[in-house]
Amino acid sequence: MVQPTMGRLLTDMEREIEAEVRSRPPVHRAPAMAIPDYVEHRDGATEIGKLSAEAVVREYEAAAKEIEAMGAEMIDLVKHCEAATRDALAVTEELKDTAGRYREEAKRVFFQIENCSRVTAEVRKTCNELKERIAAPAMIGIAPDTKPEPSSDNAV
Repeated sequence: MVQPTMGRLLTDMEREIEAEVRSRPPVHRAPAMAIPDYVEHRDGATEIGKLSAEAVVREYEAAAKEIEAMGAEMIDLVKHCEAATRDALAVTEELKDTAGRYREEAKRVFFQIENCSRVTAEVRKTCNELKERIAAPAMIGIAPDTKPEPSSDNAV
């Protein structure tokens, strides 16, 4: 007869626990655990369904916030790229200026070399003409068929 007493005891305990659970006010969730504003629970959803849906939406929300953070990082990277592009364009302009100065210097050196070459050719021509003029009076007294006699200074 011990068994009927035990069964009644368990049933009485179950009723007490059930009454205690029903008499408690609903649990309010902390703000950190609040669900995002873009969703709300529907009528008829079970507590397990609500908790599962909240857990899933929190995971999605956490992922969405990480995606947004990644977007902010991308904006920072774009700003760095824009700054690098501006710097590169400024350097490119400096390089164009430097290349222009090199071309001007090349042009100046080119004409200087040609002028030196022309002056050298004129000097050579003038020297040859002078040499011919200097040698011409000495050759006037010599007949074309005769060769000048070797002088004692030219003897070997």
